[in-house]
Amino acid sequence: MKQEIIVVNPKELEEKKRKITKEGLDKLHIVADFDKTLTTLFLPNGNKVNSLISILRNGNYLDEDYVKRANELFSIYHPIEINSNLDFSEKKKKMHEWWEKHFTLLGEKGLDKELIKKCVEDIIKDNLIVFRQGVWEFVNFLDKNNIPLLIISASIGDLIREFMREKGFLSDDIYIISNELNYDSNGKFIGVKKIVHVLNKDESAIKNFPKIYKKVEKRKNVLLLGDGIGDVDMVHGFEYDNLIKIGFLNENIEKNLEEFKKHFDVVLTGDQDFSFVNKFVRDIK
Repeated sequence: MKQEIIVVNPKELEEKKRKITKEGLDKLHIVADFDKTLTTLFLPNGNKVNSLISILRNGNYLDEDYVKRANELFSIYHPIEINSNLDFSEKKKKMHEWWEKHFTLLGEKGLDKELIKKCVEDIIKDNLIVFRQGVWEFVNFLDKNNIPLLIISASIGDLIREFMREKGFLSDDIYIISNELNYDSNGKFIGVKKIVHVLNKDESAIKNFPKIYKKVEKRKNVLLLGDGIGDVDMVHGFEYDNLIKIGFLNENIEKNLEEFKKHFDVVLTGDQDFSFVNKFVRDIK
């Protein structure tokens, strides 16, 4: 798979970098997707990585009926998600419908905190999900320089948080905006606080999370990292001064390159590591 660094408008990018560098790291924060952005698409053995939520769906954590019904939902709604010919508002409605049904099913089948923990333990033990090479260096740099990293994901926030904690990647400057689960006094899942799916990241705007917003409201320079067109909406509603968007175009490069170039300042093709991103943040310092 061909790996390229494609800078869409070099002059414009350099001007943005100059402005951000002049104001320094104290004015910067990072907004990133999780699955296939911070993590790789392919494992070292060549196998394709599943998302966190799909591992829960296909694993041995709930009963066979759950697996059957969850995959039936996937077979119905995933084709809608990837169909570029459908009306966006209709797709968005269907994605909410999918997540709503899936979370109802998880409640019916007895998801609890222990199952979340067991799922993450298996992911780490079997190396099912891997951070991109260089992400540890990236997170460590942000931590040392007190730069907030906002992870906005359509996955389950509890899974992301537990996975990052177990891998030693979770610091005080990392904030996760995702599907946060509510539990009863026995640790049983009873509902989700707010549904976040791949097409409503604009509705999960930073301003809707006051505690997080307070951490970044004066940091008007933003580096956005994503692997899909919908990820550019993660900064929706935030009044930034300078925004640089880096897109990881992991596969189907020829098919999607022109669309990525319309939405991102830099396109990294072929499931790349974090070398470019790390150099960018180091250069600001």
